[in-house]
Amino acid sequence: MRVKTALVTVPVLLLATACTSDDSGRPAERTDPPARTGTSTGTGKSGDATVPLSSPQLERAALATGDLSGFQVSAGKSALAPSGQPAADKRQCQPLADAMGDKPSPQAARTVNRGLGSLKTLGLAVSASLSSYSEADAGKLMDSLRSAVTACGAGFKASLEGRSGAYREVEASAFRARGADETVSWTTVGTSDGAVAPIHLVVVRKGATVARFMALDLARRTPPQVPQEVADKQLAKVAQVLAG
Repeated sequence: MRVKTALVTVPVLLLATACTSDDSGRPAERTDPPARTGTSTGTGKSGDATVPLSSPQLERAALATGDLSGFQVSAGKSALAPSGQPAADKRQCQPLADAMGDKPSPQAARTVNRGLGSLKTLGLAVSASLSSYSEADAGKLMDSLRSAVTACGAGFKASLEGRSGAYREVEASAFRARGADETVSWTTVGTSDGAVAPIHLVVVRKGATVARFMALDLARRTPPQVPQEVADKQLAKVAQVLAG
């Protein structure tokens, strides 16, 4: 796949080269979430999913090599990968643009990122991030994504570091992440300068922790899909860290 110097390359770069940082749709599937509480600022306590995880806890919970036999997991950010949050041309679509940035939204207190390459489906690349929020902000993020998927079906344009591109055909998709309080999943097609990149995104919340997944087929053969085992394993590791 030839890399273009436009925004459509942003997800490509994030997927093809793993990123790491610790700075610091209508719902496809939604289980009954616990009541949301006010803003909390501490670090994760054993068994308490409503308290934000610390940076060391996020690192322990993040996917690592050996967690998934069918994937190679890597960390470290390419110097070519843009940094920051893309800016959407429509205010109601900003949550979807943010979902392709360094973190799911600016309200994330801490974020770690990983890149996964499939060893079974050549060309399938998945980015996975894990972020700490207050539980209230995590819930607001999920609400904003559901509203944006509904409002932005016709698509939107976005820009980042002087690069611009368009995302069209925004559609909610069915996805259930085991162990999540909420799941929002959607597909879109990134386009720029003749390049076309179908993308599948999944954002899940467990208490004050948000996991984000973005899949793209670098071989451009079939519509990409975030593998179920990737999301399930990530949520299982979060649960393990929360359990202490």
